Amino acid sequence: MDEQHERALRRKAIRLTLRGLPPRLILRQLSCTRSWLLKWQRRFRRFGWAGLRSQSRRPHRSPQAYPSAVRQRVLQARQILQQREVGLIGPAAIQSELRRGFPRSAVPSTATIKRILRKAGLRKVPPQPTQPGYYPQPTPSKDYRLHALDWTERYLPGGSKVFAFHTIDVSSRAIKQTIGSDKAITTVHRHLLAVWLSLGLPDGLQMDNDAAFCGGYKMQRVFGQIVRLCLYLGIEPIFIPVGEATRNGLVEQLNGLWSRSFWRRRHFANLAEVGRASPEFEAWYAQEYRPPGLHGQTPTQAARQQQVRRLSRQQANGVPTKLPITAGRVHFIRLVDEQGQIALLNEKWRVGKRWAGRYVWATISTNKRQLRIYYRSSADAAVRLLRSWAYPLGEAVVPLKAEYRRAHRRRKMRTML
Repeated sequence: MDEQHERALRRKAIRLTLRGLPPRLILRQLSCTRSWLLKWQRRFRRFGWAGLRSQSRRPHRSPQAYPSAVRQRVLQARQILQQREVGLIGPAAIQSELRRGFPRSAVPSTATIKRILRKAGLRKVPPQPTQPGYYPQPTPSKDYRLHALDWTERYLPGGSKVFAFHTIDVSSRAIKQTIGSDKAITTVHRHLLAVWLSLGLPDGLQMDNDAAFCGGYKMQRVFGQIVRLCLYLGIEPIFIPVGEATRNGLVEQLNGLWSRSFWRRRHFANLAEVGRASPEFEAWYAQEYRPPGLHGQTPTQAARQQQVRRLSRQQANGVPTKLPITAGRVHFIRLVDEQGQIALLNEKWRVGKRWAGRYVWATISTNKRQLRIYYRSSADAAVRLLRSWAYPLGEAVVPLKAEYRRAHRRRKMRTML
């Protein structure tokens, strides 16, 4: 609307009104509606010529407005959470804290809490990353339990390192943490046995391509001790693409959560202190934290809905020091390079240039001594076999023990569903 032209039209309508012209003649001259004319005649009678100016269209009441007392309670709750040694300070944590002292009707939504924190300069909205193309990620189900593994390091006074190893159950979000002074294979081995004693044996274990996990980067076709341990217990290792840590997003987020809610909030003199305090974080996480994706449940509540078969202490003690290669499958998710190749265990395999820039799923079947590469264009598309090669191994493959066989037979690529 041209404000200058509109105001001139209003003044002309009032001048014609003051001359005594009836509304029908004014409407004929100005080509305006009766409701428009009546509106400005009323405005002129109340406020004079000044009433012909346009008024702000801002609503008198805002549905997003909140009393100053609510803002104060939110900021006080955040300050209380900030002073605790374990826990979070985000909108969901603030809402839970407020519910302890106020009726539910008096507690603002998390969206309102976010606005209050943003206005107070206490919250920044990070940019959302985009991931082009279809990624054939493993998908847990009732018949396929999936764990994800990762580690993070921090420094103690004097420069010595602390390594926190985290494994998370992708369905229930239940976790197991161990603390170590290094990330050697034996340390990872101990962590995983502790995980499977606590969380139970999964069908698949997703991890990145760290040398401690995959077996190193010197020799071709070497099955490392962690891969052998998984196969020995009937677990399928799944390696995410090289250099794409975000593909193991849940456990990467867990690393950050541990840092924000635990590590940054206290001071440790040595490794022993970290180890003694570690159960506090695990207890808080299991019983109070409500991860996104669990619809308000805690990991403990979600885990109760699962049927878990845990590794027994006797079985853990019976794992041989020198592990064989056991019959099973090892999976790799890889991005095809410009030459149409992928790398597996320090060895290049040609997929084809037409697949460059796309993700494929490679599976080594140890008992069949076979490598197969699959492709899927979308979540709705069928899995397509692209390549198949013989994959000789330099040692014998032993059968999976009966006690570690799964009740469900996985004849198809269940991990890609």
